[in-house]
Amino acid sequence: MYVAEAKKDPAQPSDRTPYEIGAVYRAHAQTVARWAYRLGGPAIDIEDVVQEVFLTAHRLLPEFRGEAKITTWLFRITQNQVRHQRRKLRFRQFLSGTATDVIGQTASTKPTPIEVLEQRQANATIYRVLDGMSDKYRTAFILFEIEQVSGEEIATLMGQKVSTIWVWLHRARAHFAAGLEKLERAEASRAESPSTAPTPKKPNDPTPSASS
Repeated sequence: MYVAEAKKDPAQPSDRTPYEIGAVYRAHAQTVARWAYRLGGPAIDIEDVVQEVFLTAHRLLPEFRGEAKITTWLFRITQNQVRHQRRKLRFRQFLSGTATDVIGQTASTKPTPIEVLEQRQANATIYRVLDGMSDKYRTAFILFEIEQVSGEEIATLMGQKVSTIWVWLHRARAHFAAGLEKLERAEASRAESPSTAPTPKKPNDPTPSASS
């Protein structure tokens, strides 16, 4: 799960002194990286997002008053940075006219090349559907269905009521199911359609006449 708040935050000072960015980074960098990957999908530049999150956190940390948990505060910064990166990716795709290559992350257990390819294809399919959803539905769906975060934690992270999160999840599931069905129909139609590539014509090479 995203946040284990039962234990004391290792980055939290023992007294009323301010948070120190180095301690915050050491305690939460891996969590931020996981958020970035889950929210952004396989094409996101995780290292860039993590760097930008903690640069922003360093700049804003003196203003942090502890009214929210540090993980909630970092999540919202991460969410904004991922949204910014996704906009940049869409702009680059628009300019190039091609889709961004999908770079899947593989487990440390060294899966076979076939397993890696299948996982990349599965991730790409999931995020193609998710990218058609609004940010709030997309984020709630990823947190609940992929990261197994509770509705109460999602409400805290996203600054919403729990009842609102359940409504968003209900709608997100419906959007996801419809989007996946549409994508599968389109792929099946492409697979069944015959090739329309024109047959190359032979060069015009008439037989020489007897008089030549």
